[in-house]
Amino acid sequence: MTLKVGFVGTGGFTRFHCNLLAKMEGVQVRAFCATSLDKAERAASEWHGAKGFDNVQHMLDDTALDAVYICVPPMAHGEVEEALIERGIPFLVEKPVGTDMELPLKVLKELKAKPLITSVGYHFRYMDSTQRALKLLQDRKIGMGLGYWMGGMPLVSWWRKQAGSGGQFIEQTSHIVDLLRYTMGEVEEVYAAYANRVMHEVHEGVDTPDVGTVTLKLVSGAVATISNTCILPSHSQGKIGLHLYTDQGTLELGNESLKELGSAVAAEYKNVTNPYVREHEAFLTAVRSGDTSGILSSYEDAVKTQAVAVAALRSASAGVPVHLTK
Repeated sequence: MTLKVGFVGTGGFTRFHCNLLAKMEGVQVRAFCATSLDKAERAASEWHGAKGFDNVQHMLDDTALDAVYICVPPMAHGEVEEALIERGIPFLVEKPVGTDMELPLKVLKELKAKPLITSVGYHFRYMDSTQRALKLLQDRKIGMGLGYWMGGMPLVSWWRKQAGSGGQFIEQTSHIVDLLRYTMGEVEEVYAAYANRVMHEVHEGVDTPDVGTVTLKLVSGAVATISNTCILPSHSQGKIGLHLYTDQGTLELGNESLKELGSAVAAEYKNVTNPYVREHEAFLTAVRSGDTSGILSSYEDAVKTQAVAVAALRSASAGVPVHLTK
């Protein structure tokens, strides 16, 4: 069965996903929707038989699509998801699912009323190293976790605005929040401290915090901290990962490998497969067969990650711990 796929958004991540899909059998990229017809048609011109649109409803009216990928900035969610739910078209949406909780909860309510195959782009779950860590954790007790996303500020205007991106912890570091939930379990309370130290003096119009640390209490009794910054002069100087401290040693999860450090062992397990490809395969298999068991992050699950990230923003703003409701 050849699947006809559409994309909403024409930025770098759309191109990245399209290039992966081009190497997969039984997939045709047939439509692009953007904020302008010119951008959409330029994207479509690179794919045989694809069309460009500046309105999602027009795209869905014109082209019979089996699935849609949503690759838009955090503030641009809502209309697209609701249109796809209404028409019963499965979608994979890039994280985060919004800038706050109001919209994601509204979309989730609509999904529960009209169930649909969904996937959210928390690709760290699909890494070989993450799956290896889950196996090792089966007979270990986690005491605490230390997560981090240290880098520079992306040079796109919407990222610098709180109303556009939701801030670094929501837009970027939610990857680490999600990885923590996946490996350590659910969070019940957060306490965060954010600050604007550098970037508002470097770039005009920056109102997002550029440093932050979040302390998390987990339902299991474990504790964790996740810190992030975007003040570094280059992304190559940064570091991304999650360290898990257990009764049998440390597991260091990065974006390329897992390092196991124990009293009797020191080993590194590098990712062999591409987690993005595995994410695509899981989603497209579900679209073809209805079997969603391979999808590791549904929309409903991603909303839980969003809730932790938004609670951290609330805590930093109010200066008090925030308890997550079940």
